[in-house]
Amino acid sequence: MRRLIAALLIILPIAAAAADRPNNLQPLPDAPPPPPPPGLTNDANAPQITIKKRGQEKVEEYRVHGKLYMIKVTPAVGKPYYLVDQLGDGTFARQEGLGSNIHPPMWVVHEW
Repeated sequence: MRRLIAALLIILPIAAAAADRPNNLQPLPDAPPPPPPPGLTNDANAPQITIKKRGQEKVEEYRVHGKLYMIKVTPAVGKPYYLVDQLGDGTFARQEGLGSNIHPPMWVVHEW
């Protein structure tokens, strides 16, 4: 008998809440598109990419406002690498990837 009373006490509030719910639910309107990232509010600030092919080698030049800031070189054999103008003075330094610039020190511990 106690189980029956406990079950009714649990089921009755749930049934009452379900009866109060309106049946004419409308779908939500579509969300607006996200805003562009800061600094890229229009196409004038978007980087311009020039692709040059020399045989099987490919060179991609990245410019913003006409200023060259990065070059990606994809050789015919080997992994692609980047030449990046980090200081903006026209001097390009080679990077193996666009990951972090942290390179841990490495020493030879033992040679066979």
